[in-house]
Amino acid sequence: MTPTTTSSGRLPIQVSFEFFPPKTDKAQEQLWAAIERLAPLKPRFVSVTYGAGGSTRERTHDTVVRIQKETGLAAAAHLTCVAASREEVDAVARHYWNSGIRHLVALRGDPPDGVTRYEPHPGGYAYAVDLVTGLKKIADFDISVAAYPEPHPDAPSPAADIDNLKRKIDAGANRAITNFFFDVDLYRRFIERVAAAGIKVPIVPGILPVSNFASAVRIATKSGISVPPWMYDRFAGLDDDPETRKMVAATVVAEQVNALVADGVTEFHFYTLNRADLTYAICHILGVRPPSAAA
Repeated sequence: MTPTTTSSGRLPIQVSFEFFPPKTDKAQEQLWAAIERLAPLKPRFVSVTYGAGGSTRERTHDTVVRIQKETGLAAAAHLTCVAASREEVDAVARHYWNSGIRHLVALRGDPPDGVTRYEPHPGGYAYAVDLVTGLKKIADFDISVAAYPEPHPDAPSPAADIDNLKRKIDAGANRAITNFFFDVDLYRRFIERVAAAGIKVPIVPGILPVSNFASAVRIATKSGISVPPWMYDRFAGLDDDPETRKMVAATVVAEQVNALVADGVTEFHFYTLNRADLTYAICHILGVRPPSAAA
């Protein structure tokens, strides 16, 4: 996908969007409204998250294939190591390849609901590096993997986390997408450690537009992501004031992405939570706009 030219004359910015598969008819409508809203921005790709087990897994497959067929967008599918044998995962990957899906996001995955600690499936891919290796044997997929500006909660140390990232890249991954973060300096220090480790693939910052601060704090806490004190101050007293909260949210994300652009970052991955308006607004600030608006 050709990068969208910004109206400000800055370096062209590329964006990608992440969605999750809908669980209800209403959620399905919300998802497709978000896709239709964001599609004119010509994202590099859109990805759909993946849940272990029956219905969630099938919804992911159906959503990815439908996006690819009906929207003209490049769809990327998440695959994890959780609760599946190698044969099952390989079959899913072949199904994607045969459906025209060329981009996969290869992840270890979180433990299933009710399980506190990750344990590899006895007959499955143990970790993301094993999954990347296996997928590359199936077909020449374009593979993205996860990276963590704040080390993964299961990593024994920041250095071990970087080593694990390097193994995934060496196994054939083409890029890494970071978990979301709020402190830009964390990302900067992480990029310095990545460069020192000899990792040369793109490290795309993952951005979470915060439309609901309380919800974002819960997600961050669960994922071991720090929330800076200044964010609590920005959103203080706005629990019952959604309109002001939206404006503050847009300001917070705009400051974050503009700081990264000033550092030379030209690609962003947005965790949309299946909501489009705030992500669309931030893209507009970045200069990523539909062709007619950019002109």
